[in-house]
Amino acid sequence: MKVSIVGAGLQCRRRAPSVGAVKGAQLVSISSLHREHAEAEAAKYGVESDDNWQATLARDDVDVIFVCTPPSSHAEISIAAMRAGKHVLCEKPLTKTLEEAEEMIRVSRETGKVLKCGFNHRHHPAIWEAHQRLQAGELGTPMFARCRYGICGRPGYENEWRADPEQAAGGQFIEQGTHAMDLFRWFLGDLVEVACMSSTHYFTKQPMEDGGMALFRAGNGATATLHTSLTQWKNLFSFEVFGADGYIQVEGLGGGYGTETLAIGRRDFTAPFQDQNIYYRGGDKSWEAEWKEMAAAIEAGREPIGNGTDGLEAMRIALTAYQAEKQHATLPIPHGDIA
Repeated sequence: MKVSIVGAGLQCRRRAPSVGAVKGAQLVSISSLHREHAEAEAAKYGVESDDNWQATLARDDVDVIFVCTPPSSHAEISIAAMRAGKHVLCEKPLTKTLEEAEEMIRVSRETGKVLKCGFNHRHHPAIWEAHQRLQAGELGTPMFARCRYGICGRPGYENEWRADPEQAAGGQFIEQGTHAMDLFRWFLGDLVEVACMSSTHYFTKQPMEDGGMALFRAGNGATATLHTSLTQWKNLFSFEVFGADGYIQVEGLGGGYGTETLAIGRRDFTAPFQDQNIYYRGGDKSWEAEWKEMAAAIEAGREPIGNGTDGLEAMRIALTAYQAEKQHATLPIPHGDIA
């Protein structure tokens, strides 16, 4: 498979090295509206560069497009790519609006092209193992989940596209929190209610929130809490699920978040508390694992894990949360098939 990347920013720098993890896959080009950025990234891999993504889609030697641009352009590029016969991996949040996300899914179905949302967190080894344990019944019925996910923001953040409401889908709550919302769905099932509070404590020169907290209820009655922030001055990732028979706790994501670890515990009313601890050493392999899953889905003609519908549902959750805050209410999260 031949891969082209549209966008030459941070996500390109994360995605590009992963392409070779799939046997026979090859990165052929990188495009960006800023030609100098495309040229700089393309030079690292000895591939072509351009500043015209439409020209990239017209190439006959490209099978897969990685869309690594701001959310405001996700729908336009992804839809055009699928109609041009390309499979698409699109970063999260999937789009700026639900209508755009629904159209992307319709086009994926019409063209038979795989549409994957960039949910690499599902492919972190600790998260993946935790989900396997849950599916095997080791935790029993899930009762509640918690996620704390924060980063240390940076000077000049107000000048980035993430702080521009014309380009971003929202502030920190959806930008980083969407990963946690997707994981809640993956572990607990569909979320049906949400209450939310967001805030701008420190990065006040930009118009969107720099953090948010939310409370969710899943369809089976399980509850979940999320806190995500740009003012977590020491990077943190913590994800927990407690079931009737046991629990899992994931800490760290490697790199700046610390060693990725998985603690597995059992309910026992009489024995001393004890966990089985697994430490995942080495670099972040989630990007490679996610691309391998997409490539396998393309080969098998099936939906990938973390597909377009998963991206849509995470957006639906986040956008309902924003509305719940505006109304000072707990709101139901709507669901429904795409016409």
